[in-house]
Amino acid sequence: MEVGICKQDMLQKKKNAVLVDGVILNGPIMDSKAGEKFVEEACKIIMEEVIQKANDVTEKVCEWRAPETLKKILDLEMRDTGESHQKLLQLCQDVIQYSVKTSHPRFFNQLYAGIDYYSLVARFITEALNPSVYTYEVSPVFLLVEETVIKKMIEFIGWEEGDGIFNPGGSVSNMYAMNLARYKFCPEIKEKGLSGLPRLVLFTSEECHYSMKKAASFLGIGTENVYFIKTDERGKMIPEELEKQVQRARKEGSAPFLVCATAGTTVLGAFDPLDEIADICEKHGLWLHVDASWGGSALISRKHCRLLHGIHRADSVAWNPHKMLLAGIQCCALLVKDNSGLLKKCYSAKAAYLFQQDKFYDVSYDTGDKSIQCSRRPDAFKFWLMWKALGTTGLEERVNRALALARYLVEEIKKREGFQLLLEPEYANVCFWYIPPSLRKMEDGPEFWQKLHEILQFSASQAFGLCSARSESHDEAVQF
Repeated sequence: MEVGICKQDMLQKKKNAVLVDGVILNGPIMDSKAGEKFVEEACKIIMEEVIQKANDVTEKVCEWRAPETLKKILDLEMRDTGESHQKLLQLCQDVIQYSVKTSHPRFFNQLYAGIDYYSLVARFITEALNPSVYTYEVSPVFLLVEETVIKKMIEFIGWEEGDGIFNPGGSVSNMYAMNLARYKFCPEIKEKGLSGLPRLVLFTSEECHYSMKKAASFLGIGTENVYFIKTDERGKMIPEELEKQVQRARKEGSAPFLVCATAGTTVLGAFDPLDEIADICEKHGLWLHVDASWGGSALISRKHCRLLHGIHRADSVAWNPHKMLLAGIQCCALLVKDNSGLLKKCYSAKAAYLFQQDKFYDVSYDTGDKSIQCSRRPDAFKFWLMWKALGTTGLEERVNRALALARYLVEEIKKREGFQLLLEPEYANVCFWYIPPSLRKMEDGPEFWQKLHEILQFSASQAFGLCSARSESHDEAVQF
């Protein structure tokens, strides 16, 4: 009854109101003034509670609560009627309070941390504009930005030309590369599917990112057709072992099509010998993809780019500026040496309602058809604005500082009793053991490692958000 009275009042106030199925079509959808006020107050909270406290070491990295407790605190239930703005602002405060502060100086989690103010502003802009990067007509600025950034990244790889696209994560970039390599090997698969194909196999190191296994599963290649190549004591792929496995696959009647090398493994920070691997790929006609999601940013540094020597010989590269360079999650590019339109040939569906060829501008800027997505975020923009602010020199300083900090940590570990360095790092990954006093005189053996494992597991649970642990057989490497 009250709803009907409200509608009558609105109809009386608005003489030309259009009513269809009980809905006033030309009335306000929401109170814009109240909405603007809410955004203003929420931004103030973000400024005070997130940005201004980002570097405050007296703040907690995380105010930990058990899942069931946190559910009650946050009041997650959604109801038929909306909440007041005051309640929503309190929810914003609660979300910030109980979230992990990844910009905190003492946040040492997986391969990213810190805050970059320029990329943050870029994210504010793109969130406010809410663009989708598929055609020039709907996203002119961001498509030009992406094109510019990709060209610059290609220069650092050492290619004279190439192509690329920003993706939602390095895992997706690796999947793109795997599918692209398969399409290059047998283009008919796009239309005819998997039936009638030989058994396709690919090669990657034992220390590769798990996304390679997931991609093989997702693409129908099968995880059993991923040949994991042995690594040396530093976690680098052994080229001689790769050669053996390629020959083995051929003798089995399989069809090798791809080698995925890693530039900066997740745990040890190892860089595979790209030149030697490229030699094998050229010999056997295999696509070479380099997962440089973590290590790619070393290309920016004149001092450390040698770690990726030979990357110019790769057919494709995954590179995540949101890691070492602090571009903000997520910011991930797949770069391809081919400039003949292979990406578009592989992924294009030629949707006529979107990618018309007779538009009033150069339709080569409609890059959306070389993506498996339709709606796509302008992730290159945050990297571009940050790059514009800092310059290449500023980005280089970030890489050099990160690796200098790693060297400093190594020297400090060597000085301290109870700390045992696993190996001398070549990148920013510093792997070491902490041996508690109760175990320092214990003989090395299964019992020792079991006890150390239990202690580390307990320590990890106590220091949530500060360290990550990795178990491999009876060993346990802790990475900071």
